[in-house]
Amino acid sequence: MNAAGLIEIAAKHTVARMLERDDFDKRYKANQPIAIHEFLYPLVQGYDSVALQSDVELGGTDQKFNLLVGRQLQEHYGQEPQVVITMPLLEGLDGVNKMSKSLGNYVGIDEPAEAQFGKLMSISDELMWRYFELLSFRPLGELAALKKAVADGRNPRDVKFELAIELVDRFHGGGAGVAARDTFIARFQQGGVPDEIETMTLTTDAMPMRLAGILKSAGLVPSTSEANRMIDQGAVRVGTAAEGLQKVSGRDHALDSGKYLLQVGKHRYKWVELKRA
Repeated sequence: MNAAGLIEIAAKHTVARMLERDDFDKRYKANQPIAIHEFLYPLVQGYDSVALQSDVELGGTDQKFNLLVGRQLQEHYGQEPQVVITMPLLEGLDGVNKMSKSLGNYVGIDEPAEAQFGKLMSISDELMWRYFELLSFRPLGELAALKKAVADGRNPRDVKFELAIELVDRFHGGGAGVAARDTFIARFQQGGVPDEIETMTLTTDAMPMRLAGILKSAGLVPSTSEANRMIDQGAVRVGTAAEGLQKVSGRDHALDSGKYLLQVGKHRYKWVELKRA
């Protein structure tokens, strides 16, 4: 397509229709700038439906506006408007943003089984149900029964085991999930790590954050100087759900966004989730 073709597409849509998009509308009312190329993106994506003579287009709920632009352009070009099907977005491991490789809050479908299992075990008990609903092939009746079992006292960790086993089996074959579970248990529970560990969230705009400051903010040490002393003594270990605890040897050790298991000495443990402000 040449420049004339792009202008032809632009002539088939109006600024008023563009401003119906929620984020454009909010920015316009707040007197925040909207660049011209931001208007062109939905048009170019919408023209894909014209070029393909699409009957059905599937996308996330965040793409609804762009999918509807495709319908409108198809009408302008004399085509039957496509059927639009939207799917809910899956929150990433942080439970806030949609799952995204660029945000580092994802489970990769080609990651090793142990890594997948560990990442899935790191999600919160509340987010677990969202993953069940969107990713599990279990009937909704079974999910309701699992929720009731947890409400009646069943350990949510054991239910999360079932979710992780199902998903790991899907990408690595039957039996891979159970094997990954056994590795996970051996790494954490049989390694002397307590079964129940407090979880807390730290929000900061200073990423990556020095480990000594994290230990102090998490209440594992009374001061950063004490944290540095413990690090010097080799008494601090850091791990993730996907990887076992590893001893930290340098005071300059820093952590980026993510969920980490921290150990100070023999008996002080805490899960800390770091988030950008």
